[in-house]
Amino acid sequence: MKTKKLDDLDRYVADRMKVDPDFAAACDEERREWELGQVLAKARERAGLTQEALAKKIGTTRSAVCRYERQPTNLTLSTLEKVARALDRKLVVKLA
Repeated sequence: MKTKKLDDLDRYVADRMKVDPDFAAACDEERREWELGQVLAKARERAGLTQEALAKKIGTTRSAVCRYERQPTNLTLSTLEKVARALDRKLVVKLA
């Protein structure tokens, strides 16, 4: 198995995370938000819904659903619950 060669940006980010705790924390937060967006998009796709169809089911716009999936910053629990119900899924929140 080949190891992915880091490009200059990857190397910079990795090096800076080692020496700058605030930068590392910000990167971790962004990663978690990105992962949440990916979970939402994949669940919608598995349910066979377009962004437009999901938007109609939860009473919002397609552009709002797009934002949820691309940058889910400050999503409320009530919004996540609406999305979960519309996708016939269960919302689980856990502290680790």
